[in-house]
Amino acid sequence: MSATAPTRVHSHSPPTDPPPRRRRFTVAGADLSASVAVFLIALPLSLGIALATGAPLQAGLVAAAVGGIVAGRIGGCPLQVSGPAAGLTVVTADLIHRYGWRATCGITVLAGLAQLGLGCLRVARGALAVSPAVVHGMLAGIGVTIAVAQLHIVLGGNPDSSVLTNLRALPHQLAHLDPAAVSVSALTLTLLLAWPRLPGEPGRLLRKVPAPLVAVTGATAAALLTGLSLPRVDLPSWSSHALAGLPEGPALGVVAAVLTTTLVCSVQSLLGAVAVDKMAAARTGPQARLGRSDLDRELLGQGAANIVSGALGGLPVAGVAVRSTANVNAGAVSRNSTMLHGVLVVIATLLMVPLLEHIPLAALAALVMAVGIQMVSLHHIRTVNRHREVPVYAATTLGVVVLGVLQGVLLGIAVAVFLALRRLTHTRITHEEKDGVHHVHVRGQLTFLAVPRLSRTLHRVPQGAHAVVELDGSFMDHAAYEALQDWQTSHTARGGSAELTGRHGTFHRAETPSTTCRCRPWTPWRNHQCAMPSGGAAEHTGPRGTSARRTDARGSGTRGADSPRTAGSPEPGRADLTPADAPGTTTETHAPETRASETFAPDTYPHELARGISSFQRNTAPLVRDELARLAREGQRPSQLFLTCADSRLVTSMITASGPGDLFVVRNVGNLVPPPGEEHGDDSVAAAIEYAVDVLGVRSITVCGHSGCGAMQALLTAEPGATPTPTPAPAPPPTPLRRWLRHGLPSLERMAAGDGTAPRLAERPAADVVERLCLTNVVQQLAHLRAHESVSRALAAGALELHGMYFHVGEARAYLLGGPAAEGVFHDVREDMREVEEVCGPA
Repeated sequence: MSATAPTRVHSHSPPTDPPPRRRRFTVAGADLSASVAVFLIALPLSLGIALATGAPLQAGLVAAAVGGIVAGRIGGCPLQVSGPAAGLTVVTADLIHRYGWRATCGITVLAGLAQLGLGCLRVARGALAVSPAVVHGMLAGIGVTIAVAQLHIVLGGNPDSSVLTNLRALPHQLAHLDPAAVSVSALTLTLLLAWPRLPGEPGRLLRKVPAPLVAVTGATAAALLTGLSLPRVDLPSWSSHALAGLPEGPALGVVAAVLTTTLVCSVQSLLGAVAVDKMAAARTGPQARLGRSDLDRELLGQGAANIVSGALGGLPVAGVAVRSTANVNAGAVSRNSTMLHGVLVVIATLLMVPLLEHIPLAALAALVMAVGIQMVSLHHIRTVNRHREVPVYAATTLGVVVLGVLQGVLLGIAVAVFLALRRLTHTRITHEEKDGVHHVHVRGQLTFLAVPRLSRTLHRVPQGAHAVVELDGSFMDHAAYEALQDWQTSHTARGGSAELTGRHGTFHRAETPSTTCRCRPWTPWRNHQCAMPSGGAAEHTGPRGTSARRTDARGSGTRGADSPRTAGSPEPGRADLTPADAPGTTTETHAPETRASETFAPDTYPHELARGISSFQRNTAPLVRDELARLAREGQRPSQLFLTCADSRLVTSMITASGPGDLFVVRNVGNLVPPPGEEHGDDSVAAAIEYAVDVLGVRSITVCGHSGCGAMQALLTAEPGATPTPTPAPAPPPTPLRRWLRHGLPSLERMAAGDGTAPRLAERPAADVVERLCLTNVVQQLAHLRAHESVSRALAAGALELHGMYFHVGEARAYLLGGPAAEGVFHDVREDMREVEEVCGPA
C-alpha cells in the first residue's frame, strides 16, 4: 500500500515534477457548425426585433451577444439559445413609449434581479403551472401586435404604439403605398417562405443556409442593384451608445413594468427549456444523451443575462424558440455552441457595421412580421379546442392585443380559473328509458353539490327495473359515492338490477342476467377472462374440437400474466401456448353437436367474439362515436407508423395510450421489414411503408419488438441445414412461414457477428439469447427501413424520424432505442419521462 500512496511535496522542497498541463479549451466540430448556423439566424432577427420595439438597433446586437455568452454559460439548459425574443417585443415597445430607452434598460436590470431571486427560491417549476392556453394565447396576442405594427413599415409607413390605432390607420396606409418598400418586403417574404421548400438534392444542400439570412441578404442585394431609395439600418457610434438609467415615474407603474418583464422572460425561457429537452431527447447519436435541464439554474442564467444586457444598453433577454430549434437541429452537443454564437455576434458588431448598414428596414420589418404571424399557431388552436379551452385562449389573446401583456395574462388566468370552477360544479344529469332499460347519464364531475339532483333522478327509476348509470367524468367525491351505493343497495333489495359504468370501467355491479359479460375496456384482467356473476367458470370453445373451461379472474386454472412462462419466453420451438394447452387447465371433449349448441345457442353463453363486440357497442362506442364520426368525415391523419409483431399479447393502442386515428399500424410475424428487392412476392410491408410516408405523411416510424417472440425462437431453433444421413430424405417444401422468416436471417447474422456492439438494455443485460435476438432484430429492421426509397427520401428532407422500441410483456415495460443504431441502448421509457411528467404533468 505504501508503494502506491502519493507523496506530499512540501513547500521547501525543490520542485522535481513538471508543472501540470493546463486543460485546453476544445470545441466539438458539431458545436462550431451549430454556432455558425445560429449566428446567421440571430443577426437579422436581432436587428429586426430592435426595429420593432423602437429601440436603438445596436440594442438587439448587445442582447444577442449577452444572451449567448452569459445565459449560455450560466443557464441550466445547455442547448437553449437566448437573446432578444419576439415575445418581448410588445412589452419592450410599451416600456420605451412610457419611460424612454434608458429607463427601459434600468427596468430590464431590475427584472433580471427579480429572476435571480426567483431562481434562488427554486420556484421555476411553479412557473410552468400556468395553463398552456394562457401561454399560447399570450404568444398569439403578441404575434398579432407585432404583425400589425410591422405591416405599416412593410407598406412604407410608420407604426403607432397602439394596436387599435394601427388597425384604424391601416386603410389610409394601404391607400398610400411606397412601391419600393412593398417590393423589398415582398421579395423578403417570398425568399423566406420558398427557401425551405427547395426541391431535390440541390435544394437539400441550399436549405442548410438559414432562410432568414437568405431573405434579408437577397432583399438587400436587390435594393442595392436597383438603386431603390429606402430607409436603411443606421448603427450609431458605440461612443454614443446609451446605457441604463434609473426609471422615473409612479412606483406602482415601475413595479408593474418589472413584474411584466420578469413574467414574460421567465415563462418563455422555462417553456423553451422544456421544449428543447424534448427535441434533444428525440435525436439519435451521441448527442442524444444530454442531461435534462436544471430549470432553477436556467432562471438564474436568464436573470444574470438581463442584468448585463440592461446595464450595457441591450434589450431584455429570453430563450428564443427559433434559434434554439436551429441549434438542436444543427447537432449541437454542449453549451459551447450557444456561447460561440454570442462571440460571433460581437465580432460581427465590430467588423460588419458597413455591411449591416446596407440592409433596408422594410426587409427587417417583413422578417419580423413573418415571425409574428407564425406565433399564431394553428396547432396550438387545435390543441386548446380539443381540451375545450378556447375561451381562455381567446380571452388572453384579445386581452394582450387590447389591454397589454400583463393585463391579458391576468384576464386569461381569471377565465381559466372560472372555467375550472364551473367544470367542477356544473354537472348535467339526464334520465331516459330505452327498450325497458333506464339510463341515467351523469356528465361532469360528481360532487356533493350535485347529490340532490342525482338522488331525485335516481328515484325516478321504477322498482324492479334494470338501470344503467353512466358516469362520464373523472372525479367523484365521497358524498356522491355514498349516495350511489345507498341507492344501488336499496334498488337491488327491491328486485331491481343496477349497473354503474364510466370512463374507467365498471365501478360496481349488482346481480345482472347471467349472459352479461363483465369485461370492460382497459380494466385489469387475467387471460382477458369475463367474470360471470355466478362465480363459476366461463366456458369457451377450445382448439381442435375441445371446450376449455377456465376459472374466473381470481382463479388459478389458467396461467396469469405474471407467470414465469408468460413473463419470459415460451417453450423452445413454440411461439406460445394456447389457453387449452396451458398447464392446469382441464379440457373436456364433447361431440360436435354439443359443442355447437353450447357455443352459439342464444340461451347459453354467446360466442366470445360476439360478446366482445356487444361490450364495445354498449360501453365504448358511445364514448368514441363522435371522434370516429369526425375521422370518417376528415379521413385519417396519423402522426406515426407503428410496425410491430402480430403477437396477440401486444395491444398497440394500450401500450402507446393512443386512440383512433393516431397510429398507422402494420403487424406481421416477427415485426420484419423485408429489404427492397427481397420481398419474394410479398409487397405488403413495403406498400404500407410507402403509403404511410408518401400519402399519409407520417412524421415517425417505430419498429417495436417484444419479449418471448415466437419468430425469434423459430430462427434460433431452425437448423441451418439438414443433418447428413445414409439415405438423405428430400427436404420439405418451404412453407409460407419459413419463407417469411428468411427476412429475419440478417438479424441472426448480426447477433452472431459478436463484434461487441450488440444492442442492449440500459439497466440490465439481456435475459437470454432470445432477448438478445429480439433487441438485435429491432436494430436490423431499422436498417432495412432506411433502404426503402420513400423512407430515405423523407429522412434526407428531415421530415421523418425512425425509432426503435422493445416491449417486455411480462414486466409490461417499454424501452426506447437511443444512441447509434449499431451500438444502441434501449432505455426505460418510464425513467426518461419522469422529469417531463414532473414539469408538464402526465401525458
